[in-house]
Amino acid sequence: MERNSLVVPLSDLKSLGTPTICEAMGRRGNMCSEIKPIWAGAKIAGTAFTVFCHVGDNLTLHKALALANPGDVLVVNAGGYKECGMWGEIMSLAAQKKGIEGLVVDGAVRDLVGIAGMKFPVFARALSPSGTTKETLSSINKPIMCGGTLVNPGDIVVGDDDGVVVIPQQEMRTAVARSKERAKKEEEVRKLIQQGKSTLEIYGFDKVIKQKYPTE
Repeated sequence: MERNSLVVPLSDLKSLGTPTICEAMGRRGNMCSEIKPIWAGAKIAGTAFTVFCHVGDNLTLHKALALANPGDVLVVNAGGYKECGMWGEIMSLAAQKKGIEGLVVDGAVRDLVGIAGMKFPVFARALSPSGTTKETLSSINKPIMCGGTLVNPGDIVVGDDDGVVVIPQQEMRTAVARSKERAKKEEEVRKLIQQGKSTLEIYGFDKVIKQKYPTE
């Protein structure tokens, strides 16, 4: 599959944030709530370089790390297994040296302190000190499921403290435009709140309540 040829506004995506992007996409694309950054403040925005690993074996991930390009986000289906660290400080150092944007893994990682110290963005389901085997080679840059969400190579992956959202490659421009529009509206809402307006008034929820519960 060809790599994403679109110009990705990474700074825009990071500043917009995953809640805004998810809402702008019709509440789609978000991975399950267990997949979170392992250190607070981590942010990613880049093209998905997908990896499928057999449970407890990270040989394929080592190969993917060698093949990935600057700006890629390694997105890994590790079976959701939480009892072995598929990734650690050494692999983070190697990825950072290559300019890889970050890692999202449906599984566990380890070496939290070392990874946080180098500020390499890692999103995972859990932390585990246990290691892995290196025996089974599986698929790279094929469609995978990660955190209950379909991820295709070249899709746009955005992550922050709220979680991870996947934007299908073909929807990127529309998603960004709608996210910017939503962010602008939210700024207007903040101004109205500062003026003393309630969220009931601003969003018209008072009318919804009156219509559904006329006796309230």
